[in-house]
Amino acid sequence: MTLDLFAGVPVRDYTAAAAWYEQLLGEPPSFLPNDTEAVWELAEHRFLYIEVLPDRAGHALHTVFVSDFDDRLAAIAGRGLAPAHSETYDNGVRTAIFRDPDGNEIGFGGGPV
Repeated sequence: MTLDLFAGVPVRDYTAAAAWYEQLLGEPPSFLPNDTEAVWELAEHRFLYIEVLPDRAGHALHTVFVSDFDDRLAAIAGRGLAPAHSETYDNGVRTAIFRDPDGNEIGFGGGPV
């Protein structure tokens, strides 16, 4: 079975959002379907995209679990972004939440310490 995921993030300002997501993800969009959307492929068949939808901007909540949690956070910090919130749960799972210019929350999670 193939699993495809397109996780959308509504934004107000395409230019500001695209620049921020490029900084967060460390690469330019994988493709641009039109003038109001940008798409990043996070892993095979798993995509995160921004779309200009001003009335809905700021309400996305996505967490991506990664096996390279510490390295990824270090790389993001090297590009000038810091998490708005970090947490370690009782079971050892860690999360780091970043907020884009509209307040959308994009988090990264990793296994036990």
